[in-house]
Amino acid sequence: MAAFGNLTSDQELGLVAPDSFDWFIVFEFDPVGYVKDDEKDDLKPDEMMDSIKRGTEFANEERAKMGIPGMTILGWQLPPRYNDQTKLLEWSIRAESEGSEILNHNTRILGRHGVMEAALVVDPEDIEATLPVFYSLLEGYGFQSGQKYAEYQDGDKIAKYGLAALIVGGGAAAAAKLGLFAWLAVMFKKLWKLIVVAVVGIGAWFKKLVGGGPNVREDPS
Repeated sequence: MAAFGNLTSDQELGLVAPDSFDWFIVFEFDPVGYVKDDEKDDLKPDEMMDSIKRGTEFANEERAKMGIPGMTILGWQLPPRYNDQTKLLEWSIRAESEGSEILNHNTRILGRHGVMEAALVVDPEDIEATLPVFYSLLEGYGFQSGQKYAEYQDGDKIAKYGLAALIVGGGAAAAAKLGLFAWLAVMFKKLWKLIVVAVVGIGAWFKKLVGGGPNVREDPS
C-alpha cells in the first residue's frame, strides 16, 4: 500500500483483487470493541461530510510531506446506510485528485470485539459493474463462533464511539488511479490510486464522539 502512495494504518490484514487489478478491496480489523448501533436511525450525513472534509485537509498535509498529491472531497455517492440484520454499515464518497475523480465504497462489519473494515477501491465508471462482485465476496466473510456481534457478553470491551464515528473516522476508504513508479505500468492499466483518510479527532463535534484511551488488539477471526 505504501508503494502505491497510500497512507497505512498497520491494521491491514489482506487485499483481494482480480488479475487485471481494475479494482481491489483492502481489509483491516479495528479492535475498538463492541460498537453500539444506537445511532442507526439518527445518522446525520451533512455533519459527517463536513468533518470528513476537514479530516482530508489535515491528511493532505501529511501527503505533501510524502510527496503525494492532495485530494478534494466532492460529496456522497451513497449516503451512509446500516443493515440491522447483517450489522453492516456502508457508504460511498466521491473525491478528486490531480483532475481525476475518485470513488471509495466503504463497508464496516460489526463484530463482538471490533470492526472489520472492507474498502472497495474502484474507478467511478466501474462501480455499478463491480459492486455485485464485491457483495458476492462479502457473502463469504463471517466472524467465527464466539466473535459475532450477537454473541456480546457483559464485561466485553465497549467502543468509545458509535456508527457516526466509524464513518467520519474510518481508516482506509477510497482510491483514485495508480502509476507512482514506471514498473507499475505493466501491472496496472489505470494511473494511480490514493487512499482517502478521514482523520479521527477533527472538530468539536467529532471530539465529543470519540474520547481517548488505548486499544487492545483482539483476534478478528
